[in-house]
Order: sequence, then C-alpha cells, then structure tokens
Amino acid sequence: QVHLIESGGGLVQAGASLSLSCKDSKGTFSSFGVAWFRQVPGKEREFVAAIMVDDGNTLYEQSEGRFTISVDKTKGAVTLQMNNLQPEDTATYFCAASPYWSGSYVPGYDSWGQGTQVTVSS
Repeated sequence: QVHLIESGGGLVQAGASLSLSCKDSKGTFSSFGVAWFRQVPGKEREFVAAIMVDDGNTLYEQSEGRFTISVDKTKGAVTLQMNNLQPEDTATYFCAASPYWSGSYVPGYDSWGQGTQVTVSS
C-alpha cells in the first residue's frame, strides 16, 4: 500500500476546467496502476479513468473525451485533467493505486486517498 494525496478540487461553473493531482508520498508510482473514481452521497463509487504508470496504458469511462489522465514519473504524480465540466460531474473524486492493472475494478485497488471535492454549478 502507498499513501496517496489528492489535490485540485474546488467550486467551478459549468464549462470550466479543473486539474486534479494524485501524489504518492513515497514517489513509488513506477510499477503501479493508478485510477480516479468519483462518488456522490447515496451512490456507488464510479470509475473515471485509469493509467498504468509503466507503459502509459489508459482506460476511460465515457466522458465524451473531456477527461485526460496522465502521469509524471519525475514528480510521482498522476493528473486528471477535466475540461468542460458539467453539474453532473459534481462528486468527491478519489485516487486509487494498485500493484497491478486493475482498470475499473474497485476491489483491485488497495490504496485510496481521502478524496477531493469537485462542485460544478450551472
């Protein structure tokens, strides 16, 4: 397991962009799969995007191409760039890490951050 720290959430208007960052305090993302999930109260955690740090393989839930996940190995950080945000994107966004490629499979991730709130007003 690793200690994950998310940042970059906030309150924005519809159409705006946000960049979420997930950092591993040990800088050991080199062999992990990292993903972003989101959750609203009363609903299950929803997969957003995942990336395998070693080879850059990515997987996205349908977001009409508005979201992009990327990794900066030198900083030990995974970024989720979110463009043209809509009110339905409002949620708490969680970063998760796995020693394997777990894609959208929630139980495959053994490390989770505390979450960062994204609120999009109409």
